Amino acid sequence: MRKRMRREDGISRGIYVLPNLITSGSLFAGFYSIAATYTAQFENAAIAIIAAVVLDGLDGRLARMTRTTTKFGVEYDSLADIVACGVAPAFLVYGWALSRFGRWGWLAAFLYLVCGALRLARFNVQVNTVEKGKFNGLPIPAAATFVASMILLFYYLGGSGNFKHIAVLLAIYVLAFLMVSTVRYNSFKDLEPFRRRPFNTLVVFVFLALLLAAEPQVMIFLLCSAYIVSGPMGELARALRGRHRKTRESEKDVHGHDAHGEDPREARGEGKG
Repeated sequence: MRKRMRREDGISRGIYVLPNLITSGSLFAGFYSIAATYTAQFENAAIAIIAAVVLDGLDGRLARMTRTTTKFGVEYDSLADIVACGVAPAFLVYGWALSRFGRWGWLAAFLYLVCGALRLARFNVQVNTVEKGKFNGLPIPAAATFVASMILLFYYLGGSGNFKHIAVLLAIYVLAFLMVSTVRYNSFKDLEPFRRRPFNTLVVFVFLALLLAAEPQVMIFLLCSAYIVSGPMGELARALRGRHRKTRESEKDVHGHDAHGEDPREARGEGKG
């Protein structure tokens, strides 16, 4: 029985080294962020979280491109995410700003962490059932990037030491809610980098890359904020389109027309003549 289980889990046949090595790098960056926060090096801790998010995206992309995705890799990636994108940002934002709010501060930090863990668990369960190209709820790497970019922007604008503002507290509660919500976000997993695209697409990407290189603190914060807002805005747009469609259908019913714009009496030959 034990030999059979070892064959089924696939581990006895070995694992793919490179994707899991990159995942280990993401885990290390999360650990370093926690250590830097402990010594009040908040800017270095934020940079480490950004590095962890980049490595997290890289290992998944590499595994899909090389077809080396395994159940072990998926589980290991989730465990690394809960440290690098869950524990590290929660610990960082608590030490940087939330500790000044007392009970509400540590509750916000813990709520961010537990909602991030729930988001990862739900993702692993629903990975084969959600709409292709979409995430169900805000991805935890995006939430971690926002926390880190917010802190990097603070120091870029001349801030120093700790920070206390009610907006930070509210932002963490909003991030926690969005992670466990059913708001749909684009996953960008369907992007094909080797596919032919219009020339203007290359110009846009070059322009964004230049801006990112020139002002990384500002651009990361703006891009991440735009992505977070895109989810609720998309849901609002879909709701308005659905409401408009229902209004048009009800108006057709009131005027005695079917879905094709025809009078039902004419369709039965009971109309004119």
